[in-house]
Amino acid sequence: METLEAKISAIDWQLVTSNLHQKGYSRVSQIVTAEECATLIANYYESSLYRKTITMERYRFGLGEYKYFRYPLPNLIQTIRRLFYSKLVPVANTWMQELKLNYHFPDTLEELQVLCRENNQTQPTVLILKYGAGGHNTLHQDLYGNLFFPIQVVLFLNQPEEEYTGGEFVLTQQTPRAQSKAIVLRPKKGDMLLFTTNFRPIKGSKGFYRVNMKHGVSEVHTGERHTLGIIFHDALT
Repeated sequence: METLEAKISAIDWQLVTSNLHQKGYSRVSQIVTAEECATLIANYYESSLYRKTITMERYRFGLGEYKYFRYPLPNLIQTIRRLFYSKLVPVANTWMQELKLNYHFPDTLEELQVLCRENNQTQPTVLILKYGAGGHNTLHQDLYGNLFFPIQVVLFLNQPEEEYTGGEFVLTQQTPRAQSKAIVLRPKKGDMLLFTTNFRPIKGSKGFYRVNMKHGVSEVHTGERHTLGIIFHDALT
């Protein structure tokens, strides 16, 4: 049986990098098994794993619920977080250079977490989300503090059209002095979507310029939809 580390190593990272530069997102198929998806969903009710539960309707974030994990993270999640960060940091630093931002992200997740602690960002931001019929997530950005990594990932734990209908993943791109562009995606169970947390560079006639992006979830019509969001920076205490 192929290990998670081997699966991540075998990803076509050149294609992922190209997609992130060209579109601001990239999809990776079948990064975890159906059994691993089922375990993550079953563990939603293991209260010892989580530090905080958010009812989305209360804060006008949408309709649904999500829970933030506490440290230490489960091994599967920590492995994804650590290995994906090392693959994504070159993209993030290229974006900083293209936009002439005076910032350079460190090579490892451990080093990023040191910087987070120096900014009083010590709480884990990895979360699992649950939506039922009518559930949705309004357009937003997952920043959590002054220090944020510009790329994040979401793992899809249910099969669309079989376990739920509706609930498309939505990205919007706000180009300066132009109308916003909507991108609607339907990854399958076990797939992972990598996308920009806040902004990305686009090359114009006079060099690179910044476009802001947000993400959300359209209304779920039937069934239940669960996803696992992996954000690399930590949250304020």
